[in-house]
Amino acid sequence: YLVCRLLLEKKNENGDDTEEAMIRGTALHLLLEHLSALPPAARPDAVPHVLAIVEELPEETDRLAEEAIAVLETPELGPFFAPGSLAEVPISASIEPVGRIHGIIDRLLVTPDKVIAVDFKSNRTVPATPAEVPEGLLRQMGAYAAALAQIWPGREVETALIWTATQSYMALPHDLVSAALARATTA
Repeated sequence: YLVCRLLLEKKNENGDDTEEAMIRGTALHLLLEHLSALPPAARPDAVPHVLAIVEELPEETDRLAEEAIAVLETPELGPFFAPGSLAEVPISASIEPVGRIHGIIDRLLVTPDKVIAVDFKSNRTVPATPAEVPEGLLRQMGAYAAALAQIWPGREVETALIWTATQSYMALPHDLVSAALARATTA
């Protein structure tokens, strides 16, 4: 997948190698996806059942479960887990001049006027501003924005990141993600 190639590097900004970060991210994404459908009181008891489907668990499963539940309990993030929001949405599009991309959008909100694509990021170090977001993440979200603009022409497309470590929402300016995607074609 092109989106994956835009992102992968040997080490992430936390010093984790790609494999460690992917194991942690996979477990956290599964917790967010499956626990969000449950009533808040049932979530802690469901954690072991959700993690049972993960092939390789990170050492910090208790911390990850706490992080996922904290995200789900953050009122500001509630709309992304509410009925009508879409989870784990596959997307495929041809974006000039990059070519064909394939990816999975963690959460998608579609209204008559607007489409909001959100990706969960489990990085332990959270950038203070969108301009400080790693280039690979900006490229990924730029690719999603370009694809969504093709699918829903005429609607405003917004991309954002939910930083799970801080339970915070970071909208990404369209110009920032578009410029990052353009740089990917010349890299």
